[in-house]
Amino acid sequence: MKYVLRTEGASSRGAQATLPSPRGPVSEAVIEAIRARSADNRARIAIPEDLDPWGDDGQLSMTVCQELYYRGWADAGRDCEWDPTLVEVRVRIEDLFLDAVKHQISPFAGDTTADAALGALARTVPTGASDQLARHGTDDEFVDYFAARSIYHLKEADPHAWAIPRLRGASKAAFVAVEFDEYGAGRGERVHQELFGDLLASMELDDRYLGYLDVAPAAVLAPVNLMSCLGLRRSLRGATIGSMPHSSTPGTRVTP
Repeated sequence: MKYVLRTEGASSRGAQATLPSPRGPVSEAVIEAIRARSADNRARIAIPEDLDPWGDDGQLSMTVCQELYYRGWADAGRDCEWDPTLVEVRVRIEDLFLDAVKHQISPFAGDTTADAALGALARTVPTGASDQLARHGTDDEFVDYFAARSIYHLKEADPHAWAIPRLRGASKAAFVAVEFDEYGAGRGERVHQELFGDLLASMELDDRYLGYLDVAPAAVLAPVNLMSCLGLRRSLRGATIGSMPHSSTPGTRVTP
């Protein structure tokens, strides 16, 4: 799957992204609602009963709504972060998505613990995308992979930061220690988001925040949307911590 366009000229990595093109009736309605100068008399956005929570329309709708809690959109018509219509549509689609995710997860059997399951995964021979690329990857495959991963890595650790005020004591201290590393340990040039941007720029790829959103398929948006869903919900703080990169670093165990 090759969908990457190389960039020309200087980037504007710190700028807000502009709203993407819609991929269906729901994302079209959401984007129009964000572009509107006024929320007066705005009708409720209809969510079809057969909306596919894994499909492009639903996933893009979640991304567009959730981004209001990150950097926002450069072409938003107003401050609509807490617009009731948009909050409602975000929550309704997230609920559908989280239900679909739960159906994909098998419960632990018997006395299996999370620690044991993670340990087994750590001992498993790698079979993921990174291993495939390391062994057999072509230049074009590396380019596509980096572009796809940019949707998350240019906001790396941000979804998890919402968990910080929901923890206390040793758990909070350990979790902040992990986040501290993600954010460069106080050095701007070492923030992981910036390092990934440097990687993209070194390959002459678009290093702008959400630069590849318009061409990223639903499968790329889904894991990022899941992290945002978890981070935005206090009741799911344990899952937020569990999805944190490097959260299993020795000496930094976090228990919500």
